Amino acid sequence: MKKCVVIYNPNSGRLTNRAEIKRIYKILENYGYETEIKYTEYKGHAKQITKSLKHCDLLLCAGGDGTLNEVISGNIERRRPILLGHLPLGSVNDVAHMYGMRNSTIKNIIMLLHGIKKNIDVCLLNNNPFVYVACLGAYVDISYATPRKLKEKYGKLAYVIYGIKQLKQNLQFYDVKYTVDGETHNKRFSFIFITNSSRVGGVNNIYNDVKLDDNKFEVLMLDIKSKWDIIKAVHYLVRRELSDIPGATYLKTDNLKLEFDKVPPSWCVDGDDLEHNSTKFEFKINKDNYMLLPTRNIDKLFENIDEDVLDTKEETID
Repeated sequence: MKKCVVIYNPNSGRLTNRAEIKRIYKILENYGYETEIKYTEYKGHAKQITKSLKHCDLLLCAGGDGTLNEVISGNIERRRPILLGHLPLGSVNDVAHMYGMRNSTIKNIIMLLHGIKKNIDVCLLNNNPFVYVACLGAYVDISYATPRKLKEKYGKLAYVIYGIKQLKQNLQFYDVKYTVDGETHNKRFSFIFITNSSRVGGVNNIYNDVKLDDNKFEVLMLDIKSKWDIIKAVHYLVRRELSDIPGATYLKTDNLKLEFDKVPPSWCVDGDDLEHNSTKFEFKINKDNYMLLPTRNIDKLFENIDEDVLDTKEETID
């Protein structure tokens, strides 16, 4: 029998009851998996568990975007990476929505087991992996700075409540030397977004041409001068008019180097903070991770879609 490990972050969301957990075991058993659930206890634990697993045929990450980041980070450091799957339990779940996941953990497991094994691009920021976004600027800390009690009480609305309170923050500006495709430029920016996703911060279809296997990531750097310009920029993003954002520099590349005139604050990486003490950053692509993905959005997210659907037994989705 094959071995499946589920890394479950209870702080990202709750599996509703014991009956649901028992059904998870039963479904995976029906698909030929002996299953073990490992609970995370602290930040970084999911990465540590992933690195230390001995034998595992399938590793399911049950948590939010940050937990998935830890699992993929640990997987990259393994000598033999494990096939991964994502079970979203967080508040925003940008990555899961992009993949085509639903709100039911049981349905998502079955979708994965009837899905496709795909090699995905993983971005690296100074060799620190991120799955879908690394960003810098005022207010980007909302995803990890919003108090947990507020998120438990209000869910997604908590980010809006906390964000309104943070509007008193002043914008910061950085003189940046950036090198892409062998060319170096100098410019001032207040926001920088490095992404490999069509959805960020709960906003869908920010980019309509994102591919997870094209060895490229998207770069959006903004010289926004006022809080009013932030509102206008969000309006343009929702309407998919990136070229109309005032002071926008948009790039699509596989290698980017940034050099700041001063040490910038922490990067927000997949919803968590990445502390550092550097003025220089390099972004690259890693190709070591394979994931099970639902078939719903495969044709939208991948250039190469000729890989076979996994041979699995049918299971009714209630």
